[in-house]
Amino acid sequence: MRSSRNLVLLFVLAAFLALPSLRAQTFTHQDEQAIRAVMQKQIVDWNKGDLDSFAKSYKNAPDILFVNSRIYRGYDAMLQRYKTSYPTREKMGITSYSQLEVQPLSDKFATVTGHFHLERTAAGGGNADGYFMVVFEKTSAGWKIVRDDTTPLPKAQ
Repeated sequence: MRSSRNLVLLFVLAAFLALPSLRAQTFTHQDEQAIRAVMQKQIVDWNKGDLDSFAKSYKNAPDILFVNSRIYRGYDAMLQRYKTSYPTREKMGITSYSQLEVQPLSDKFATVTGHFHLERTAAGGGNADGYFMVVFEKTSAGWKIVRDDTTPLPKAQ
């Protein structure tokens, strides 16, 4: 009898200790929809040629990272990199995303992986494709990108 009572107490204690970790995993369907909305707004802003609005999907902080051919640290460096790489509408082209997958890491962080396509004229640099993985953080201003690792695919010969 005593061992069964100890077993019940052990089970109750284990359940009690597990509760905080269960509460931490409260990523909801609304969270996923909010992240997808941010990604959709990026497309709209990019296709309007509005890099400043596009960049608002990133957390405005000195510790964000953008990884491409090198590592850019901070919001200002990330935005400058976009403005330097895409100085004209022709260089920006029209973008689209596909194969988006949202994966929650916790109630405050999630990753999004996907494919990007830039439709551009030859003078604008030609079409470009690649993959990305971004890390979103849930902030007081909504879901914001804090890490962006974008890998362009080699151009077809």
